[in-house]
Formats: sequence, C-alpha cells, structure tokens
Amino acid sequence: MSISILGIESSCDDTSAAVICDGYLLSNIIANQNVHTLYGGVVPELASRAHQRNIIPVVDQALKSAGISKNEISAVAFTRGPGLMGSLLVGSSFAKGISLALDVPLIEVNHLQAHILANFIVDKDHANRVPSFPFLCLLVSGGHTQLVRVNDYFDMQILGQTIDDAAGEAFDKCAKTMGLPYPGGPVVNKLATEGFPAFTFSKPRIEGYNYSFSGLKTSFLYFIRDQVQIIPGFIDDQLKNLCASIQKSIIDILMDKLMLASEELGIKEIALAGGVSANTGLRSAITFEAEKRSWNCYIPAFRYTTDNAAMVAMTGFYKYKQHEFASHSIVPAARLGFTL
Repeated sequence: MSISILGIESSCDDTSAAVICDGYLLSNIIANQNVHTLYGGVVPELASRAHQRNIIPVVDQALKSAGISKNEISAVAFTRGPGLMGSLLVGSSFAKGISLALDVPLIEVNHLQAHILANFIVDKDHANRVPSFPFLCLLVSGGHTQLVRVNDYFDMQILGQTIDDAAGEAFDKCAKTMGLPYPGGPVVNKLATEGFPAFTFSKPRIEGYNYSFSGLKTSFLYFIRDQVQIIPGFIDDQLKNLCASIQKSIIDILMDKLMLASEELGIKEIALAGGVSANTGLRSAITFEAEKRSWNCYIPAFRYTTDNAAMVAMTGFYKYKQHEFASHSIVPAARLGFTL
C-alpha cells in the first residue's frame, strides 16, 4: 500500500505544502510574503495573518499538483518548531484539522531536522544522491548555525553551534550596514560574485566546534565607520569588494570548523543544509574542499534550501515508517532542540 504524506511548513514567513509518495516528491508549493521587505525584517503578526490567507490555497494546489485526492493521504506532517509562535500555530492547527477530518495520523516535525533531511529528498524520475550514515552536516540559516553529526534519520548530535549570531544573521546585519535591502544575504551573495575579497576582518578564536559571528559583525561595522569618515563615498565605491570580503570571512569561519570536525572524527560524508546553503560562495567552498579532501559531498537543490514543505513531508515519511505519531494535544514550540 502506498504511503502518501502531506507536509505543511509555516515556521516563519513562507507558507508551504508538499506531497511525498513512497519516498518520492510529487509536489512542493510555496507562497512567499513580500510585505516584510518594507520593514527590513519579518513582522510576526503580519506573517501569521498571511499564513491564514495562504494555507488553504497552498495545500489545495499541492494536492492537485501531486495528482492525488485528500482521501489518499496516509498522514499529515507539520512543523512543530522552532519558529515564530503565531506562524507555527497556523500550520499546526490546520494540520490537526485535516488529520482529524480524514482520520489519519498526525506527525510533528522538528524544523532543523527537516533541513538536514532535505538531503534525502528524491524527485520523481531523478537519480538523486543521498548521504550515507554517519555524515557531518553544516546547518546554516538566518537563525541557526550548527555542525551536526547525523548517525541515523533521527539520531543527530550537535557537535557545535553559534554562541551568538547565526551566519545568516551576520549576512543580513552586515548588508544593512551597507544600506542593502532585506533580506541582505542573497544581495551580498550576488554582489560578491562581481567583487574581490580585498579587505580582512577579525575572526573569532572559539575552541572546539562552536561558532561566533558577533565579533566579525562588530569588526565590519567599525571598519565601515572609520573608512566612511575618511572617504564619504567609500561604501558605494567598494560595495562589491566589501560584499566579497565579508562573505569570504563568514565562509572561512564555517569551513574551518567543518574541516576540523571531518579530520578529527574521520568522517568524509559531508552535507550542507539550511537557507544559507543557497549561498554560491559556500557551495563552491565546500565543493572545492570535497575534491581536495576526498569528501563525498551532498548539497540540496536550491529549491530545498529555504523553508519548504518538501523537507517536512520527507521527514514525516521516515517517521511514518517508524510509527512515530503525535497526539492532537501537541502544541507548537518556538524553541525546539533535537532532543525534545
């Protein structure tokens, strides 16, 4: 009997629904919220209201694109957390409603685990490569930066994580310092491809596998301040080089810890995940090191790097096979670690 999982993702500002059938992705629909660009960041109340408007048409389109009816759904998987509480409530409430109406199991999904398991998404009629256990995963997003040892689908050990800002947050804040629009990370990435890393900034000295980006951000801010006092048009004149420089600094910090963990643990299966994994500089850096160090490297397709329901449905598929179902009394958790 076929296993068809409907996945629902609503942790931040993207409303998404996807269908996985027997391990193959049939559809992945995402509705973006452009309203937040006016405010330079995600406004939680506006995000939750937009989810309420978007979730019904998004789920409907996901089912139609997959070519299945709601009665063929085996289970409903939803993002429980971490994320914005208002946004999570919309997705979890809708998922509970469908689960009860169709009398099918409910599956709660950890958003961070789902990002990692995005490496296992297999498109129909495509020969996708997937990691072998154990593997190291560099999980990088706007809110999280973690180095994770993945022993099995749901056996994950956080080796290190940021002690302050996440890498994506550092990208956005440095972009704001240069007057670039939100979200700044993709803008910095685009401009960096046309520039040269001509400037250097202080890097943290953190023992073990943990990360820190607050010092780098402060170093960049002071550098900009001092240069503008000397040359008022410095940012405009050097914008592309500044983007290339801050991007290289962030990537170097990320790669140093990943290379250290791979060497010390003897693991050559390496994966990338999270929104910042869409950064072309980071993808190039990990690909370069993979060739140099004989790594087996796995990088999700661009469409699976940002928040999406395909990764939620994929996680739900593996949980369904293990009969890991949730009670309808379960509530969202804005802060949710791997151990909860």
